[in-house]
Amino acid sequence: MKILGIMGSPRIKGNTDLLLEEALRGAQKRQAEVEKIVVDKMKITPCREYYGCLRDGNCVIRDDMDIIIPRLLEADGIIVASPMFFYGISAQLKALIDRCQALWVRRNILKTLPESNKKGVFISVGATKGKQLFDGSILTIKYFFQAFGVEYSDELLVWGVDKKGEIKEHPDMLKEAFALGERLVQKIG
Repeated sequence: MKILGIMGSPRIKGNTDLLLEEALRGAQKRQAEVEKIVVDKMKITPCREYYGCLRDGNCVIRDDMDIIIPRLLEADGIIVASPMFFYGISAQLKALIDRCQALWVRRNILKTLPESNKKGVFISVGATKGKQLFDGSILTIKYFFQAFGVEYSDELLVWGVDKKGEIKEHPDMLKEAFALGERLVQKIG
């Protein structure tokens, strides 16, 4: 079983990254093969609306999405992790998601993506404690997963954490992240 972690934060070893690492460790404990993509280190051009994907389900832009798309399709489970930036996911992660329009085309227009049992989870950290802090991002991640047949199955949302590494002061959240990774593997079973 393959679990793909997508780290949407530009801050390496920050709160989002530490939670994602714990979730991947939890998945590994359940015998999953894990891989992590750090989106900020990838070259991803934003969607240019060329609509070339309508021809064959492939984007006409050549960049690191050529690496990411196959990994998304090969994964049995996906863990997306992003900090909140103005009540939304990071720009880096949003660029990756927007470029998955090609996968949406494959699934919904060309009908070339087979049905799957893929599951996805979302991890997010926000500095504020606003009641609706994660609402918009959850919708974005749900529709991202839906674009290529992944079921949104769980989440870990952390309010009021900002300073780099501050999540270490919340060991219960790190344990929750580990358990999230374990649950993901169990749900895919």
